[in-house]
Amino acid sequence: MIELAGDVDAIRIEFEPSSLTTLKIVLGAILFGIALDTRPADFVAAARRPGTIALGVLAQFLLLPAITFVLTLVLDVRASVALGMLLVACCPPGNVSNVLTHRARGDVALSVSMTGVGNVLAIVLMPLNLAFWGGLHPTGHTVLREIELGAADMLAEVGFVIGLPFAAGLTIARLQPGLARVGARVLGPVSFLALAGVIVVGVADNWGVFLDYIGVVLLAVFLHDAVALGTGFGVAKLTRLPQASTKAMTFEVGIRNSGLGLLLVFSFFDGLGGMALVAAWWGIWDIIAGLTVAQLWSLRWKRGTETKVEPA
Repeated sequence: MIELAGDVDAIRIEFEPSSLTTLKIVLGAILFGIALDTRPADFVAAARRPGTIALGVLAQFLLLPAITFVLTLVLDVRASVALGMLLVACCPPGNVSNVLTHRARGDVALSVSMTGVGNVLAIVLMPLNLAFWGGLHPTGHTVLREIELGAADMLAEVGFVIGLPFAAGLTIARLQPGLARVGARVLGPVSFLALAGVIVVGVADNWGVFLDYIGVVLLAVFLHDAVALGTGFGVAKLTRLPQASTKAMTFEVGIRNSGLGLLLVFSFFDGLGGMALVAAWWGIWDIIAGLTVAQLWSLRWKRGTETKVEPA
């Protein structure tokens, strides 16, 4: 069992109601921005690549949660940490995966298509996934029973945070494509920075608790993030996807919208210690790891390009 500074299952992370409202707005803006950057053609492209899209959906919503479930048992983490890991694994991808795919010189069209499809499916699959895997967990199921989590309640919350802004963004993208393109370029980075700001403020407000307990989740998040990225990469390699598509699959499976997970922790789990710490630290570490992988791929691409240039 991972050594604990105390009982992380017994603590609650404080989060001001105003900050929770801000988090909902920011997440809505992120999903709105994703939809603005999504065209009907992206779904048409997805329909033309049903095998690859289906592979990504299975990897995100079936394989990753299942592997995460096994990882929580192997690490023998506390119940709240296990639920936090499962919650993050059940989250949909965010627009960061599109940015990283572009930076890595990957298949951006596939990435955008998978993000759009993944977020639509997550409205239903995310709450059901968490209820299923959390209910199977030997210690996590007790916490779920104590909280009396209803999948229908979470479905309504996820639908509100994802479904409404996504539908609004798709509508604008359809009716005003020029405005949508400009809006997506501005809203994407602004909402991402805003989410980072909300997480930083939340950590600062609970700095003492963060310092006392961060060691509990450091190894778990590090390994979990590596497993998530490795799952996407491994699935792509096993199915012999092209290199550009492999990069997209890696980030679509490996990059999770942990901000949404954080919102659900405070909305349904009363800021449960391990869950909040996992979601908050994942939001930071996932970006660091993703940028590192993307940069390595980008450098390899540049070196490969340079070797193909004939001397004058």
